[in-house]
Amino acid sequence: MKRKKQYIKEALQVIASLGLPREQHNERSALCLLALLGMTPGKEWSDAENPLMGITPVMDWVREHYRKEYAPNTRETFRRQTMHQFCDAGITRYNPDKPDRAVNSPKAVYQIESSTLALLRTFASNTWHEALTAYLSERETLIARYANEREQNRIPVEIAPGKKVTLSPGEHSQLIKSIIENFASRFAPGSVLVYAGDTGDKWSYFDAPLLSRLGVDVDAHGKMPDVVLHYAEKNWLLLVEAVTSHGPVNGKRHDELAKLFEGSSAGLVYVTAFPDRALMSRYLGDIAWETEVWVADSPSHLIHFNGHRFLGPYSEPVDVKKIEPLD
Repeated sequence: MKRKKQYIKEALQVIASLGLPREQHNERSALCLLALLGMTPGKEWSDAENPLMGITPVMDWVREHYRKEYAPNTRETFRRQTMHQFCDAGITRYNPDKPDRAVNSPKAVYQIESSTLALLRTFASNTWHEALTAYLSERETLIARYANEREQNRIPVEIAPGKKVTLSPGEHSQLIKSIIENFASRFAPGSVLVYAGDTGDKWSYFDAPLLSRLGVDVDAHGKMPDVVLHYAEKNWLLLVEAVTSHGPVNGKRHDELAKLFEGSSAGLVYVTAFPDRALMSRYLGDIAWETEVWVADSPSHLIHFNGHRFLGPYSEPVDVKKIEPLD
């Protein structure tokens, strides 16, 4: 029976043959490939399989069959430094059982793509080189097709007439879409989108020059709210947190946002958005006073948490001329 080191060596040969970048020519990526193929010690490449596997099950499989222990906090390394590249190369499919599953879902799974599986079953056989040549000749077409499929599953959001951005699929992105398209049109008509976050890409949309002209400069370390809108008519910045899995604007988050936007020449309005009242009820005790709450399934209503004004900043915005767009 082949030794475990030999399987890892062969997996690295496969990774190199498939044209993956040198950053993926490592033991971690080799073990991920073996796990996704179900290549337990003693198994032949011709018997490789393609089970659905998430990151944690892959790490568990590696520990069980190859006695390699990885710390739980390396999950992101597996995801970002191996699985992303496998998907980009068309080697694996992401959530093939449910393509619209949220990017940050704990149920996310990967699976070796069928034509890749067929190729890898020929590894170390007389037909490997011929099969590899045929496979690589079709790669760009296949990768483009999968990229198009991923794009089709993204959520389109209209941020201005005729101008759209897309967000990763999932409940959180659906709520962000509702904030931009429904909340803003009702309670801040004519407002301009400054920032929209995304579970798959932190900076999905960010008009940094506009925010800078309002006196705020944020770097990549600043923990932005999910949506920032500039209501130019009143010179307000609406800072909106979308709550699907994380908490609302509580006292701690209110202070964080106040500090992050302390240089703003626009008045700050703090808003927590929920998809429905059932979820809102779980967080009622945490919501900070002097903030607003909006619920997507009752879009025409706004809940005000005390204070002397309704939907407005608690310190007046600077009396400045309306922000003009750059030429």
